[in-house]
Amino acid sequence: MWRALASNMLTVLAVGLFLMAGVILWGQAQYTAQGPLDSAICLRVESGSNMSRVSRDLEEQGAVTSATIFRLGANYANKSSQLKAGSFLVRESATMEEIVDQVTRGGASTCGTEIVYRIGVTRSTTLVRELDPASLEFVEIASFNPAEDEVPAAYTEKRGERDTRYRIAMAEGVTSWQVVEALKGMDVLDGEVAELPAEGVLAPDSYEVTPGTTRADLLQDMQEKQQLRVNAVWESRQEGLPLASPEEMLILASIIEKETGLPEERGQVASVFINRLDRGMKLQTDPTVIYGVTKGQGVLGRGLRQSELRRATPWNTYLIDGLPPTPIANPGLASLEAAVAPEQTDFVFFVADGTGGHAFAETLEEHNRNVAKWREIEAQRQSEGN
Repeated sequence: MWRALASNMLTVLAVGLFLMAGVILWGQAQYTAQGPLDSAICLRVESGSNMSRVSRDLEEQGAVTSATIFRLGANYANKSSQLKAGSFLVRESATMEEIVDQVTRGGASTCGTEIVYRIGVTRSTTLVRELDPASLEFVEIASFNPAEDEVPAAYTEKRGERDTRYRIAMAEGVTSWQVVEALKGMDVLDGEVAELPAEGVLAPDSYEVTPGTTRADLLQDMQEKQQLRVNAVWESRQEGLPLASPEEMLILASIIEKETGLPEERGQVASVFINRLDRGMKLQTDPTVIYGVTKGQGVLGRGLRQSELRRATPWNTYLIDGLPPTPIANPGLASLEAAVAPEQTDFVFFVADGTGGHAFAETLEEHNRNVAKWREIEAQRQSEGN
C-alpha cells in the first residue's frame, strides 16, 4: 500500500514538474515573442513607479499579452529594480524582452514632449511639440517668440515635466551676438556669459541640453565643434587657393553663408569670390558692408544706403582689398566646404535673379544685363505691392 502511494506521489510530482517546465518554457516563449502592438505607442513611466504599474499599463494599452509574464520576466532578468522614469517609444510588435530593456536602460527619453529653442537669423522662436507614435512625426503644441510674445501655458506646463527633452537649434549664418542674446532668454539654461565669443567660432548645429546646463558650457561645446570642423575642412582644401590660413577660410565661408541660402549655389558663389581674389578684384559684397554697419548686432532690416556703401569700415569690401578682418557670421559646415572646394568657373559677378537664387556672369557686360533684369523684377514687385 505504501509503495503504491509513494509511486503515485512520485508520478504526480513528475507530472507536476513536467507541467511546470512546460509553463516556464511557454512563458519564456511569450516573453521573447513578437508583441501584439500593430502601431507604436508612447509609454510614460512616472518617477516613483514600479514594474507592476508599468506591466498593467502596457497590458491596458495592448502592448503585452500578459502583465504577469512581463513582470516575471523582468524579475527573472534582475531588471525590476532598474526601472527608469521617462517617455519611451514602444514600436509595433515589440517583444516584452525589448520593452523591459527600454524602460531599464535609461538615457534620453525616446518620445513624448520636446522643447526646441531655435536661434534664427531674423528671429528666435521656441517650439513645443510632441511625437505622434503612429506617424513618428512631431506635432506642434505651441510656438512663440520669447522676445515678443507672451509665454503660452503649454510651455510652462511642459517645462515642468520631468521627462521633457530640450534642444537648441542654431541656424547657419547667425552672429555670435545673436546667439548669446538668444541664450540669455532661455530659462532652461543657467549662468552668465562672461565674454562674447569671436565671430565665426560657433558651430551651427542642434544641441541637446538639460535644465541647469550653463550657457558657458554650451558656448564652449559650440566652439569646440566649430574648431573640429575648421581643422578637418582645412586639411581637405584644394591646392592653389588664395587662402593663407584656416582663419581666412572661415572669413570666406561666412561671406558665402550670408550671400546664398540655396545649397546648390554655394559652390558657384565660392568660385566668384575665389576668382576675384585670384585676380586682385575687390569682393564687393553687400553682407560685409551690412556687418560694418550693424557689427552683427541684429538685422539691418532695409536696403543699404549709398552713404553706407561709401562709408569706410574694415568690412566694406567695396573699398578694401581682399577679405575683411573677421568673419561676418557663424558659417555652417557646407559653406566651410564650399570655401575650400569651389566649383571651377570663370564667374566674377552675380546678382539676384528673382527666384531666390542668383544669375552668374563672366563679364561686366553680361552682369549689367542681369542687373537690368533684376531691377525690372524689383520695379514690377513694387508696383504690384502698391
